[in-house]
Amino acid sequence: MEIEKNNNKELVPLEHYLEEYAKASPEEMSSRTGMPYDAEKQQFEVTFFGRKYAVAWPEFSATCLDDAYGFDALEKMNPAKILVVRFLLEGATANGTGKFLTYREVPWGELYYRQFNGRCMMRLAYGFGNKLDAFKKAMEAMHAQPVKAGDAAYQAEVFPGYFVQFLLWEGDEEFAPSSQILFSDNFPAGFHAEDLVVVCDVLITILKNLQ
Repeated sequence: MEIEKNNNKELVPLEHYLEEYAKASPEEMSSRTGMPYDAEKQQFEVTFFGRKYAVAWPEFSATCLDDAYGFDALEKMNPAKILVVRFLLEGATANGTGKFLTYREVPWGELYYRQFNGRCMMRLAYGFGNKLDAFKKAMEAMHAQPVKAGDAAYQAEVFPGYFVQFLLWEGDEEFAPSSQILFSDNFPAGFHAEDLVVVCDVLITILKNLQ
């Protein structure tokens, strides 16, 4: 697997999780997460932000199985690789009730809220709050579903059954643009609060590359 070498803060944890991944049971990971595993091919089929991947085990590599849209986060971003490996190692399939949570409502969300606000909500607001057409174009390229909220809002699927909603309010001469980010209420079953910062960071990067 090709790993970006330019960010040691990402590289060190990625290498740690890859070591744990190589020692883990693929059958157990498949059973817990619902990701199909082919023992003969030694690979999972993972759906991540609307793209299907063949993910090899024990040596992690990811091969995209479709051309759903034009930016492959799992190929280009170490944080995306970390998300997939961590989900296989620690996540679980879980059904949501249809309700959505703010970040503060997620366990430990209050502790990480400052980081989340800066890296995700502010980045979303100032990256797209005055470019709603670009936001809509990028979300629709991902086949995200429109949501009736704000001036523009969409729902994207991270892993099967795990949904994140991006809500935008357009800025003008009097008011700065603003945003809200919501998570389907099953997220605490599969993710820690700090993971959700990475989820949104990856999604915003995808959108910036699709606009």
